[in-house]
Amino acid sequence: MTQQTHRPSQFGGGSAEPLLSVRDLRVTFQRHGEEAFHAVDGVSFDVRPGQTVGLVGESGCGKSVTSLAIMGLLPDRGNHVEGTAVFDGEDLLTLSRSAMRDRRGSDIAMIFQDPLSSLNPVVTIGRQVTEVMERHQGLSRKEATPKAADLLERVGIPDPKARLANYPHQLSGGMRQRALIAMALACNPRLLIADEPTTALDVTIQAQILALLKELVVDTGTALVMITHDLGVVAGLCDEVNVLYGGKVVERGGRHGLFKNPRHPYTVGLLNSIPRLDAVRGEKLSPVPGSVADNLPWTSACAFAPRCSNAIAPCTQETPQWDGDEVVGFRCFNPMGGPR
Repeated sequence: MTQQTHRPSQFGGGSAEPLLSVRDLRVTFQRHGEEAFHAVDGVSFDVRPGQTVGLVGESGCGKSVTSLAIMGLLPDRGNHVEGTAVFDGEDLLTLSRSAMRDRRGSDIAMIFQDPLSSLNPVVTIGRQVTEVMERHQGLSRKEATPKAADLLERVGIPDPKARLANYPHQLSGGMRQRALIAMALACNPRLLIADEPTTALDVTIQAQILALLKELVVDTGTALVMITHDLGVVAGLCDEVNVLYGGKVVERGGRHGLFKNPRHPYTVGLLNSIPRLDAVRGEKLSPVPGSVADNLPWTSACAFAPRCSNAIAPCTQETPQWDGDEVVGFRCFNPMGGPR
């Protein structure tokens, strides 16, 4: 297998040293008496301070499982995690439960996909935000409350002092998502993982949330991992893009290079699925055929081969190796545009 050698990324970030360095991350799920399922199969990427790195792919490609493994939020049983996730010189995958709890919320924070299910429905928004500061900064509730109001104002929630007394069901979807972001920002984390933060929001609210995240990265130098299936989101936010399929990174590159010259057929399929303003009126979108369940095992083939219009004989007989380095590359026998 071609090794993905390490070197500093040229796509965003003000530091040559990664804040988070994930190497050969593998997550396997298995129930008693059933065959093991490899949800994440050798994923590697770096994130530097002030850089936004995207993990892109359809549901079921391993994006969220990757983030949950890094955060130590996978269930205790039925899974096996391998590889390393080095944050600030410390492997997160080897930390004890208590040590990881100290990291979560302070140095590392996560914005989850569905704010209605992520927020506690019987606890006020103010209490949920202040709890983070009480736990990690040692503040009293009296000291944390004005800071919580400032956070809600910072993320664009109107009348923040009044909103502290509201319950999640009393807020709109966009405001709940902003409240989640406020919780994530409460302790000024150095690494923020956003898992589909704009799902189920209307386009105007999506734009506001993305602008807020972009401003956060620029103003504070926070490293951001953006998990999404929407390459339109990637176009406006990410510096580096990792396209995942079947638990593996099948293409990596800078935002501009990837959009200008995608090499993997799956990346091209995702791009062709996006509505374009410059498209001919009435032109139909070209979705990727089939589903993520229609795949082959990576051990003996390319998992994407059954859905690929560019497939050739080796695609169903051999495992495609990584063609490139740690910065730019792809995993394909017959890439778009011909050989490198």
